[in-house]
Amino acid sequence: MTSEESTSTQTSAETAESADEAKTESATETPAETGSSAESSEAPADPLPIPAPEIGEEPIAPGVERLEAPSFAAKKIADPSVGPGPAPSFLAAVSIISLVSDIGSKLWAEANLNPLKSGAPLELVKDRLTLMYAENKGGAWGLLQGTREDVRRPFFLLVSVAAIAFIVTLYRRLTPRQRALKWGLPLVLGGALGNVFDRIRYGFVVDFIDIRADVIHKGNELIAKYFPAHQVTDHWPTFNVADIAICVGVALMAVDMFTSKRGPKRRPLPSGDLASAVDAEIAAAPATQTGESGEADKPADPEPAAAVEKA
Repeated sequence: MTSEESTSTQTSAETAESADEAKTESATETPAETGSSAESSEAPADPLPIPAPEIGEEPIAPGVERLEAPSFAAKKIADPSVGPGPAPSFLAAVSIISLVSDIGSKLWAEANLNPLKSGAPLELVKDRLTLMYAENKGGAWGLLQGTREDVRRPFFLLVSVAAIAFIVTLYRRLTPRQRALKWGLPLVLGGALGNVFDRIRYGFVVDFIDIRADVIHKGNELIAKYFPAHQVTDHWPTFNVADIAICVGVALMAVDMFTSKRGPKRRPLPSGDLASAVDAEIAAAPATQTGESGEADKPADPEPAAAVEKA
């Protein structure tokens, strides 16, 4: 090998080594340079959004924090107008008691007071209270007594079924404070079922309680002043235990209508969230001037002024 060839070979080797060193330096410097360029290209990160306070922790007013409830305070105040109503078992129990009492008393009257079965009226109070058997084909006070059977019987059955459905529906909507209706509706239901049972079984209602009184006579006289065709008598239409239950139940419904507390009406908040409503309330309130110290200005004391005038 000649000297020129050895010189060229050595030169090419040195050139290759320098190229390798340059690549190594560039590979070493690239991550740092890339990181610095990436950091410079990235925009400053936005601050994390402040989570909105929950409804229970919402401030009373801007800048006024809500105080925490004492540890001994109740977490929830019970409202007597809200909550589960009376149990359906109570409705069933009172209604069944009324129904059984009515059916049992009618069976007794039919066996002991019906003249067709060797029965006779039983006078408890002379000329005032008598137990006597009677068949009422109409409604209350003999309503529709002379109407045909094919019209009268379906009419009273439909009315009774509608009344029973109404009572059950209304009972399910009762609130705990409606105590009068809690008793009134089951009594009306039991009485209605008792009379429906008679109409299905006999086609008429068995009555056996007969009352006469001077108060009834005076009441009929008052009615006759406005309705001359009304008959004046001291006799009250014969009735039964079912009628008593219905009258007591209706009276309790009237008591509930006039005495039950429905609760105060709440003033609706303005449109918007609670914070907007609070801001509106604050804006509507009269402004109070404050001094530099932040305390409200107090009215001037009149005594120094009076002392100056005297001087």
